[in-house]
Amino acid sequence: MRKLSPPSDSVPLARRLRRDGTDAERRLWRHLRNRGLDGHKFRRQHPIAGFVADFACVEARLVVEVDGGQHGGAADARRTAALHRHGFTVLRFWNNEVLVNTEGVIETIRAFLKAPPT
Repeated sequence: MRKLSPPSDSVPLARRLRRDGTDAERRLWRHLRNRGLDGHKFRRQHPIAGFVADFACVEARLVVEVDGGQHGGAADARRTAALHRHGFTVLRFWNNEVLVNTEGVIETIRAFLKAPPT
């Protein structure tokens, strides 16, 4: 998830991130796109709360992040807190997890969508 500067930066940044996605992001997107996961609409590289989320299901208030080695720590904690303040739940997966255990990642997302926290 990238931090946005002024709102005018969000569209070009989101387009660039879509174009330059990781192998893990592309693999997960094949399962999420076109309402492919139980009819839920996901958006790829979607601006929310001053950040660009890897994947967002706005109707379920869910953000799915696919993180590489550069992620973790205080910066991700701040992003997650900002998204929580805007009513979103964040599920984070490592790139390797998506590549090696795609079905497990999909099932985790599916479980959240069937029974989101109150």
